[in-house]
Amino acid sequence: MSVGYNAMELMVCCAARLLEDGRTAAVGTGVPCAAAMLAQRTHAPNLVILFEAGGIAPQLPTMPISVGDSRAFHRAVMATSMADIMETCQRGLIDYTFLGGAQIDAYGNLNSTQIGGEHPRPKVRLPGSGGANDLASLCWRILVVTNHDRRRFVEKVDFLTTPGYLSGPGAREAAGLPPGSGPYRVITDLAVLGYDDGTKRMRILSLHPGVTLAQVRAATGFELGVREPLTATDPPTSEELRLLREEVDPLRYVIGRH
Repeated sequence: MSVGYNAMELMVCCAARLLEDGRTAAVGTGVPCAAAMLAQRTHAPNLVILFEAGGIAPQLPTMPISVGDSRAFHRAVMATSMADIMETCQRGLIDYTFLGGAQIDAYGNLNSTQIGGEHPRPKVRLPGSGGANDLASLCWRILVVTNHDRRRFVEKVDFLTTPGYLSGPGAREAAGLPPGSGPYRVITDLAVLGYDDGTKRMRILSLHPGVTLAQVRAATGFELGVREPLTATDPPTSEELRLLREEVDPLRYVIGRH
């Protein structure tokens, strides 16, 4: 049974459902952390969470506000460093990572560096990669949670900060990135999207309740494929919402936003 919910709660639930028991996930604060905490409290109690600042497998009592927050190390298996986390990625031990950006294209390439103009003088200067390029290059599956509009979903990113499938089939491997790694799912306030195995282009997997195919395509700056049969996203259950609101994010740092 489902009750009333907002778009952010739906996105967090969709992300949590993708995280399997016994897997490893490199997460940041905010939505990724909320999704991982919810997954642990539902179907994936043995999900191993890793924070970029060095916390490995913490047992999170409440949501940390930064990757260096002491709560990100609470009862952790290890309290180590960013260097060790990145080395763990290099060894191929991280299954999932959550990333974001100001722009994403059909191949899952992300831009968090600049909007418009030449690199020395962009229209807008963004924060840059941080660890996103490393995580996208070395983790097996990339998850993106973002709002859906034409400014974000663009035909060509203004700057390639973080690699998706680059220019298409075989491009990641040609660039020296691990075969079989790459973008996996994009969760938006309109739909859940994945990637075609052959073309490596983004396609729609399910539409959120009340959303039409025309709405999603109108909010996207490139041609979107559709996986058939096109399904509807399952709304949050009452138990998922209870856990989110009472245990994962009672202060509404994440789910308070619409």
